[in-house]
Amino acid sequence: MKPNQQDGTIRANIKEGYEVEIVQKHHQRSGELTEGVVEKLLTKSPNHHHGIKVRLHSGEVGRVKKVVSDGIY
Repeated sequence: MKPNQQDGTIRANIKEGYEVEIVQKHHQRSGELTEGVVEKLLTKSPNHHHGIKVRLHSGEVGRVKKVVSDGIY
């Protein structure tokens, strides 16, 4: 996968260990993004129009806006 190629609205695009950019609930208005590595996928449905909800290794929770890297370089 090439960087910035896949968005975060489709669950199949995101796996544990992927590097992603998320927007946390309290940053939704500003759109501030937080980058990190996916620890766990929290959304069960195959897609979500605001982005798949994940927890990062840092403990932060938010919806994926962009898949940065699949973790394999």
